[in-house]
Amino acid sequence: MKNMTKRTLVAGAALALSVGMLSACSNGTSTGDKPADSGKDGGAATIGLLLPDNVTERYAAADKPYFEERVKELCDDCKVIFANADGDAAKQQQQAESMLTQGVDVLVLDPFDGKAAAAVVNQAKAKNVPVISYDRLIDSADVSYYVSFDNEKVGELQAQALVDQMKELGLPEDAGIIMVNGSPTDPNAAQFKKGAHSIIDASGLSVLAEFDTPGWEPPKAQDWVSGQVTQFGDKIQGVYDANDDTAAGAIAALKAGGITPLPPVTGQDASLAGIQRILAGDQFMTVYKAFKPEAYQAAELAVALTKGESPEADTTADTASGDAVPSFLLKPVAVTVDNIKDTVVADGLYTIDQICTAAYADACAEHGLK
Repeated sequence: MKNMTKRTLVAGAALALSVGMLSACSNGTSTGDKPADSGKDGGAATIGLLLPDNVTERYAAADKPYFEERVKELCDDCKVIFANADGDAAKQQQQAESMLTQGVDVLVLDPFDGKAAAAVVNQAKAKNVPVISYDRLIDSADVSYYVSFDNEKVGELQAQALVDQMKELGLPEDAGIIMVNGSPTDPNAAQFKKGAHSIIDASGLSVLAEFDTPGWEPPKAQDWVSGQVTQFGDKIQGVYDANDDTAAGAIAALKAGGITPLPPVTGQDASLAGIQRILAGDQFMTVYKAFKPEAYQAAELAVALTKGESPEADTTADTASGDAVPSFLLKPVAVTVDNIKDTVVADGLYTIDQICTAAYADACAEHGLK
């Protein structure tokens, strides 16, 4: 688990990106030399922000407002056009085409389907519009930048926390677990799973079954876990779950199936409901990804690109086809009941009052959240 000091330094470093840096590290086509904060026709620059779904609460609660906030700080005249694909790759394609028709200067695209979104990049390139791949990596060599987290590390953190907790509980080394993975269309989900398997496969734990959850939809995760409870019962002694929303479905299925006590269940995204489940003892851990520096980084890059600049990336990441894309990868942090105050509260993601509602007041008091 990363300590708070190191995580803060990482986040601070991400926020310190200067939008005026010069570099030749961009894959995408430049918008050319333009006056500061000007668009293609000499007016105010326009930035398109496309997010993938409304299932995951972070997009509306954190990514969109933080992105818009940072753009406003850097470029008072810049305009942000927003669209959410509602879990539909075809709809996202149409939204992107509409933005390109409207003459956006930059697209910031979090793809619902990483492969399908390559068509958007092709269309943007034809119009000399750079594309920033946000949070999920588009399978295209023509992406200008990728802004995300070390996603294999996310899976490693989840799996290591699960393995360690099962050992702490004194469970057999070959105890059975089930794996509730993310959406098969999400390129990040494959990285989470790869990182998780690198730990689980070496641990000796027995993977009873695993499932790739279409669209990250909690009801689908719940239905699948219900079937595993029927088949395996209390042989399920641990649950690797790729995010908090599907973890909620898994936990509901475990409770409905009479599995007592609940096995340790992992998660990701540090959703408010996930944090509350951790306090209540229903969920063991989550992974906190500091959405503010991620959204700020993307906003800073977008504004820089509207000015014809090409900031230097920290590293590269490989697409599914093996193409290297200039990247900024922030570091995720494992969160358990022991460090809620030092992570999501200290960062201002949630206040104590938001977390410690009446239903969780006793749990908050027990764990020193006040």
